[in-house]
Amino acid sequence: MQNSLIKNIAQETVFRLTEQVEVLPGQVVSKTLSQNAALSVTLFAFDKGEEIGTHVSEGDALVTVLEGTGRFTINGAEHALKAGESLLMPSRKPHAVFAQDAFKMLLLVVFPPLET
Repeated sequence: MQNSLIKNIAQETVFRLTEQVEVLPGQVVSKTLSQNAALSVTLFAFDKGEEIGTHVSEGDALVTVLEGTGRFTINGAEHALKAGESLLMPSRKPHAVFAQDAFKMLLLVVFPPLET
């Protein structure tokens, strides 16, 4: 059997991303689907009022809101996203995520090539 590069979800089975992670009271829940030096793919579920504080990433971060509404702050500018909307958070710019309502999102981070 071949090892999958994407983990934590069933292969060759139709599924909904929104059903792969659950909103839990007072928590930010994450489920890593793939992670290596070039790429990170993670599902998140935020309870209302939960957040990931301001931080920076070495990679470009593309978020897509799957359910609910989230507020994303990039370099001080706020962006409210609802289900079906996406936002690119550039590398090395401070950003944060806040759950205006309970919401779920898919996060894709693409990292720069490793220097040799």
